[in-house]
Amino acid sequence: MPSSPDDGSKARQIAQALVDFSVDGAFPEETVVTLAVDSNALPAAIEALTSAKSKLQAEVHAINEETAEDVRAWQANAQSVQDDIVRSKALANQILREGDTPDVSGKAEREAEAKAEFLVRELNYNQQVQNALRGIKGVSTTLDLVEQARDERRILDALHLLERSWNELDTIPVNKSCRAIRLLDIRAFELKSDVYEVFDRVWNSLIHVDAEAGRISVGSPQEDEPMTLADAVIGLKAYKEVDKRTSQLWQDINKAVILPRMDIARQNLPGIQVNGDALQLHGTTDKSVNSLFADLTQIFSFLVQRLPQDLVETISTSLLPEVIHKITKVWLDSAVPASLQDMDQFQDVIAAAKDFCDKLKSLGLTNLGDLQEWSDSAPRVWLSKCREAALDSVRVKFSQGLGASTRVERVDKQMVSKSEGQQLAANGATTDVDDHGWDAWDDGEQETEEEAVEEEKAEQAPAEGDDDGTDAWGWGDDDGDKEEKPVEADEKKPEEDEDDPTEAWGWGDEAADEPIEPEVKPQPAKPKSSAASEPREVVFKETYNISSMPQPVLDLIYTIAEDGAALTQDVYATSPVAASAAGLFSLPTLALAMFRAVSPYYYALDVGGKMYLYNDATYLSERLADFAAAWKKREDITTRAQAMLRLDGDIKSLQNFANRAYSSEMNIQKTILRDLLGGDQSLMQQDDTENCVSLAVTHIRAMAIAWEGILSRSAWQQAVGSLADAVSSKVISDVMDMSSIGQDEAYNIAQLISTVTGLDDLFLPSRVVSSGQSNTLASQAGETDEVPTTAQYAASWLRLKYLSEVLQSNLKDVRFLWVESELSLYFTVAEVVDLINMSFEDNPRTREVIREITQNPSPLGRS
Repeated sequence: MPSSPDDGSKARQIAQALVDFSVDGAFPEETVVTLAVDSNALPAAIEALTSAKSKLQAEVHAINEETAEDVRAWQANAQSVQDDIVRSKALANQILREGDTPDVSGKAEREAEAKAEFLVRELNYNQQVQNALRGIKGVSTTLDLVEQARDERRILDALHLLERSWNELDTIPVNKSCRAIRLLDIRAFELKSDVYEVFDRVWNSLIHVDAEAGRISVGSPQEDEPMTLADAVIGLKAYKEVDKRTSQLWQDINKAVILPRMDIARQNLPGIQVNGDALQLHGTTDKSVNSLFADLTQIFSFLVQRLPQDLVETISTSLLPEVIHKITKVWLDSAVPASLQDMDQFQDVIAAAKDFCDKLKSLGLTNLGDLQEWSDSAPRVWLSKCREAALDSVRVKFSQGLGASTRVERVDKQMVSKSEGQQLAANGATTDVDDHGWDAWDDGEQETEEEAVEEEKAEQAPAEGDDDGTDAWGWGDDDGDKEEKPVEADEKKPEEDEDDPTEAWGWGDEAADEPIEPEVKPQPAKPKSSAASEPREVVFKETYNISSMPQPVLDLIYTIAEDGAALTQDVYATSPVAASAAGLFSLPTLALAMFRAVSPYYYALDVGGKMYLYNDATYLSERLADFAAAWKKREDITTRAQAMLRLDGDIKSLQNFANRAYSSEMNIQKTILRDLLGGDQSLMQQDDTENCVSLAVTHIRAMAIAWEGILSRSAWQQAVGSLADAVSSKVISDVMDMSSIGQDEAYNIAQLISTVTGLDDLFLPSRVVSSGQSNTLASQAGETDEVPTTAQYAASWLRLKYLSEVLQSNLKDVRFLWVESELSLYFTVAEVVDLINMSFEDNPRTREVIREITQNPSPLGRS
């Protein structure tokens, strides 16, 4: 009877039950036990048992093949131990037999003792071998357990077992060079590498950072992954990779999320979104500090909540310092206003920073020093920003160049006499005086018409119709100009003047801080009465050009002062920056110091820049002096604010700085002129003296043109006159150093002097009009009999002209110049005698003239 499908299934179940019981000792299930066993089930059962037997034999054979060498070694050792045991028993029996024999000699006893000691050693050795074998077997078993834990992804168990295996290896009483120990050690390290690879995969599955997508995921352990993040940290410690892994983790998080969110230069900043176990960049957000703090709070809260405490502790030391540095130096510093404007927003920023610090502390984070300090020192931070902005504004303005020039007016009040006023009027000084009170010049004794005529004749009044420039002063023509005397007759020798570039301005050590005023040496006029000689207050006005630099600096200082004054008001009493008022008033000094520090470089880039620097520094000092004086009188500011503004030292520094700029420029130009005229060598020894003088004169004219549109008229005359005096002094000095002067040489020198004195056309009164400066007292441009005023600004100018006269004169003319004319005012007796000896032969006539000059050293009655 053929078997049914059900019979085949029953047969297979019975066969499998028999195999499970035979191999694993497992009892069959109840459904199988109840099955009926017939003859059809036996072949299937026999076949299954045979197959299981074959499989077991194959596995045993494979195991035997793998452990054949160790088994053979163990068998050999076991056989050796068994043989030793047999020998030990035989020796023991022999010892017993010999111990029963009473006539045993001493030699036999010694042999017995030696054998006993040998046996003890053998037993100890065998015991050690057994212990070593047990230890090797135990380590091998432990490593098997490591493999099982690795395969089951139980990383911590695997690490613990590995650690136990290494401890067991250390306790095995066998040399480490033993092959079995070395093989176990190699296997342990291979397993450690395998476990590390598994750990690395599990770690990356728990914490995943995608920098390109801006996403961080911190997952919980999956069902098939028994390791948690806390376990992973233990694994990191086992592999000694806590610092390495956490450092890389924070770098990845910083790159993926924090840096893109804190990149203030980006046009569109991304926001932060937390979705379950993931945090990512999402959408856009504004660039306010409040939004930044809100997003950073989300990031750190996410990390603290999902990471183990051991990892959270490293945030404060690894990730937080860089983030806080960027917050304070980029975001918060950019939110600090440079003035009192937007102070309300600044207070909000301070409050937000303090709140952010509190939230980070509540999360258990530390190392908030910079952010905490910034929050607690708002006045200092704001003052630092104001200081930085002030200095930077000066630098930026300089980097933009000097800009277009502006004509400004200087107004000065001086007490002058009538004669000085007439002289100033003749020199082109602009005045602005009230008519009221000026008639008093004619009060007191009134001259009769006859006395006025006589005095007019005696003083050689100007020809009728001439304009002597005194009408604007309210003075009559009855005191007409006397013959103009040399104003520099009693000046120092030219040699001394060459080395003093500031003498033209009357600067000295004791008066270095005084404001520079045009030095005018008027010819005293004979007063008609006591009232006419009384000094009167006169307002002098003159214009000069400044660059575009001073006004921004002044505006900056004005703004700083106003902010400082505002901070002293009650309305700012509760402001966090109220304590910065005193520091704010110190910023003008820093801004002016920056101006003085960097201006020489930038001004030197333009032609005439040093003179612009002189004008600008002078203008700054004048405007600041006016501002300081007005500040003390203001009633809309507090007394404290009035006392805090101290500009006196800065004003003096600016005046000194202006003087140094002018002095430096004059030194440079005089050095150039001296080099053009031969330097330390005599001009008369040069190969082409005419060309040297021509170049020097051309250079003076070039500088006169360059400075004419910059300096005031008085300063321009002083500067150009000083250059002319430098050339004049050099020529006179070199001529006086000559040993002899022939007729041709005298002619050539006179021609050179004529070239130099051609500079007189720069000092004609009509040039005041041509210079473009407003002056109501200037001489008419059409006049042809103008008298140049060069001698007033070049001390050796008339000396040079008289030298030319002497070189072109005979003995009679020289005598006339000394006795009848004014040669004695500009040359000493010794100098004239030297000139005569150099120019004329020694004869009775020459000696006679020399004797007459020597005997009459003061022909004009001057001592």
